[in-house]
Amino acid sequence: MKNSDEREAMFAEVLEGLNQPQKALPSKYFYDEKGSKLFDEITELNEYYPTRTEWQILESKIGEIERYLGDDILLIEPGSGSSDKTRVLLDQVSGICCYIPIDISGDYLQKVAGKLRRDYPSIQILPLQADYTQSFKLPASSPEARRVVFFPGSTIGNFKLETVQRFLKVISEITGRDGALLIGVDLKKDIEILEAAYNDSKGITAAFNKNILHHINRVLDAGFEASLFEHKAFWDEGKSRIEMHLICQQDHEVQINGTSISFKKGETIHTENSHKYSLKDFEEIVSPWFTVKKVWMDEEKLFSVQFLEPAGD
Repeated sequence: MKNSDEREAMFAEVLEGLNQPQKALPSKYFYDEKGSKLFDEITELNEYYPTRTEWQILESKIGEIERYLGDDILLIEPGSGSSDKTRVLLDQVSGICCYIPIDISGDYLQKVAGKLRRDYPSIQILPLQADYTQSFKLPASSPEARRVVFFPGSTIGNFKLETVQRFLKVISEITGRDGALLIGVDLKKDIEILEAAYNDSKGITAAFNKNILHHINRVLDAGFEASLFEHKAFWDEGKSRIEMHLICQQDHEVQINGTSISFKKGETIHTENSHKYSLKDFEEIVSPWFTVKKVWMDEEKLFSVQFLEPAGD
């Protein structure tokens, strides 16, 4: 359950987004406990290539990755979710002394942390509930070690450019001059592959998209009827991104914490972007804060895992 300050912040963000000419909601509000579980289901879908492809890269290149990471590692993961993918590192990188999973969903985070403590008794597990797109402090009990931020899953593609820049600044402050960033980056590819990944035949992505409404209902005592909205995801070539929307099926009004928001039939709520990059484009974006030292890709070049170190002065 969110405290009053968190609810007020959520209400302000939701209201601001829904009062824009193009209604929008912050994608971070997908991730209550149910949303986190739905996303885990998405990662197992046949159509959704990023997770299995990144997993294959991590497993096949783990020896090289370990050499780049070093010997004494404080592993930090913003948006950690289930931490399943991180287990590849926890299992095989001997230098990890501490793991700090960071997630906005506190209840889910604590459950995952409990499992990790049982499975990795020799690694200190320090869960941190935080919005990682804003400045945050690591737990005071964090050991002195090389700070390596692990950011898998192509989440960087969900951010607008200004959010990417803010995020990279925050992460560079966390890693310091001696740290590093190990990050998943989704690459440009055929439109058919991209659109299938976000419009799965089982409808799980649709349920995940609509869950943002259920989350807002629960926390803000709102009156969204999810059945009045339809999931749609499509590729925008000009912006090089997949866009996810919820399309209103009829005129109606929704009460949110005592405020009325009007919806017209055909109007959409923009819930998420997923930008896809070329290697050159991504290198240019990170260059003020980080230098790309190594890129690993699958044979089809669908996805990349990249190792970055702080840029020199």
